[in-house]
Amino acid sequence: MEEIKVLIDEQKLDNKISEIAMQIEKEYKNKEIILVCILKGSVFFTVDLAKKINGNVKLEFIRVSSYNDSKESSGNIKLKLDLKDSIEGKDVIIVEDIIDTGRTLSYLIEYLKNKKPNSVKLCTLLDKPERRTHEVKVDYVGFQIPNKFVVGYGLDFDEKYRNLPYVGYIEN
Repeated sequence: MEEIKVLIDEQKLDNKISEIAMQIEKEYKNKEIILVCILKGSVFFTVDLAKKINGNVKLEFIRVSSYNDSKESSGNIKLKLDLKDSIEGKDVIIVEDIIDTGRTLSYLIEYLKNKKPNSVKLCTLLDKPERRTHEVKVDYVGFQIPNKFVVGYGLDFDEKYRNLPYVGYIEN
């Protein structure tokens, strides 16, 4: 069993998500927004964010994978579940749990832009800029974190620990 240490507690998560929601609300006043939740990791963040945005919010889900039961990305990106509805002419915010190398997000942003939305922005709960190999513009960032393997609040290790109410890290 891995030992998990708290990196970001529940209260800090809640406060930061409220802050991001207010920023989004201001920028999209009286506009419909589509939050594209990247499954499975960002589902907790997406739901909590959507609940805090006063306005017309729709949810869409997409699933991509570059991890094959390991802590390191394989570099091979697979689309496992596509959007259900069209995003053509819509304002889209991709909601991600963590940006590491940026490879998956770089792929996903281009993929969604080909569906002709009005705009595409990127929101992430966690950002590891020191690991970045692909340049991506992040419009909304919760927390910049050190290069640790994090779990909890949707993030997993081999499908475990997603349900932790905080973001923790596994000591090596």
